[in-house]
Amino acid sequence: MVSDALVAAVVFVMVSLSFPCFLYGAYYIIETEPVTWGVLVHHLKFVTTGLLLTTVPMLLWMVPRLPNQLGGLSAVHAYLGLQAYALLLFGGTGIVRIFRAKRRHDLYNDYDEDILMDEIGGDRMSHWRSRLRIGVFGYVIFWMLAYVVGTARFVIRYVL
Repeated sequence: MVSDALVAAVVFVMVSLSFPCFLYGAYYIIETEPVTWGVLVHHLKFVTTGLLLTTVPMLLWMVPRLPNQLGGLSAVHAYLGLQAYALLLFGGTGIVRIFRAKRRHDLYNDYDEDILMDEIGGDRMSHWRSRLRIGVFGYVIFWMLAYVVGTARFVIRYVL
């Protein structure tokens, strides 16, 4: 059987590797104009990889062990992680509306810089764009907080 310390180290590395994926995905979508279908797919490859590197260890290793460890830092870690995913879901509600509006006007394939996002999405588009920004920034902030607490737990439990 594999030791808990080895599994914890692998999980720590996987979760640590997700952050560069998030950073590059964010950098790429912010710096690339216009956001065409190819740009969006390239961005999503990195973001999805980052989410998989974080979510798979959480579901397969962290969550099953949580009931036996719930208290102190593990409770804080779980709370911060839950907040991160809640904000990701919140942001996802905005991206769905933005995606539909851009797709309906074929802006992913035939980009027209004269068309403004607020024009194609109606009077609620600025609301959906705000939800996306709040969700993404909130996810990153809570992810980083959960990562710091998780790193502290790893060091206390397996290194010291």
